[in-house]
Amino acid sequence: MSAPVHVIGAGPAGLMAAETLAARGLSVVVHDRMPSVARKFLMAGRGGLNLTHSEGLEDPARFLARYGPAADHIRPWLDRFGAAELSAWAEGLGQPVFTGSSGRVFPRAMKASPLLRAWLARLADQGVEVRSRSRWLGWRGQDLVFDTPDGERVEPAAAVLLAMGGASWPRLGSDAAWVETLKEQGVQVLPFQPSNVGFDVAWSPVLIDRFAGQALKPVTLTHGDQSVRGEVILTRYGLEGGAVYALSAALRDAIARDGSATLVVDLRPDLAIEALAARLARPRGKDSVTNHLRKAGGLSPAAIAVLREIGEVPPGPDKLTRRIKAVRLKLTGVQGLDRAISSAGGVPFDAVDDGLMLKEHPGVFVAGEMLDWEAPTGGYLLTACLASGVIAGEAAADRIKGERA
Repeated sequence: MSAPVHVIGAGPAGLMAAETLAARGLSVVVHDRMPSVARKFLMAGRGGLNLTHSEGLEDPARFLARYGPAADHIRPWLDRFGAAELSAWAEGLGQPVFTGSSGRVFPRAMKASPLLRAWLARLADQGVEVRSRSRWLGWRGQDLVFDTPDGERVEPAAAVLLAMGGASWPRLGSDAAWVETLKEQGVQVLPFQPSNVGFDVAWSPVLIDRFAGQALKPVTLTHGDQSVRGEVILTRYGLEGGAVYALSAALRDAIARDGSATLVVDLRPDLAIEALAARLARPRGKDSVTNHLRKAGGLSPAAIAVLREIGEVPPGPDKLTRRIKAVRLKLTGVQGLDRAISSAGGVPFDAVDDGLMLKEHPGVFVAGEMLDWEAPTGGYLLTACLASGVIAGEAAADRIKGERA
């Protein structure tokens, strides 16, 4: 009997690789060191499982640009398994999808657990064996070594596909413990950095006590030549939320380079400067400044608090309008990997071929967040993770079948 393909890591990339391999008629064993599979996937889906984004169908160039410097490497992944293929895959699992007003695509059930149950049932029907509490220790000769509840196991492998995640959310399994194992084999691994993460702002005690946890929405955030519209959450340490995450790579790099970064916040993006100024020019009467900002300016109490953080509210409608449309916040630090949704860094693309096989280790493939790329939340991150599993799985299957021909 031929040795199976071992997929190490049972997150989205690993499970998709396993499905792809099994669909090609190969024997597949999936290992995960945690007691249950896809823990990060389930956590991400608690507030609504954002599978992909309609940009992938309506504006592929804009969709691809979300991947920044890695876009050219990821383009073939999305050509093979992009937003349309992902949506069809979910529907094939009995999980119909819909597109929200933001363009994000969700399963109608919203949660991740129904989709994961259907996915695991499909894998079982394909004959895929899933082993939890099976921690990969590395190689012994050509074989793989695992630490299991029954002791050490040594397994032959037709190929090995590594999909153990990056370095974010370590309590859910992505702790980058694999880094030293690969380095011992001469594989370059770039340092991990937090991505899709919050940033530090030196808020006043008043804002922290009264408004931490509240949202600003909608707002437009600008850093350099990048602008993003969305939602921001005020936290005790600073800012987080989808709009912040979309700029996190540029903000992180600016702080590393300059020690701080400036984020410009438009608190009323739906109103042009002229329209807002006209509203603020209305007689205030007996209203306080705060009530005038709330009634005429349409600002929430949290937005007014942020406006006051950078100094006295300027007099006159013109200056006040300019302040509301461009609140300049100084970001002084980045939250760590333990608070990041994802990570940048990992195995560089020049260490793998087009099929994501390590160039110096034939038969060893890498997928998902182990590779050095990043993308914002909103469906972009998950789409590319799943697509990388397809690419690596197909390449591994082609290699094995070519060797057996």
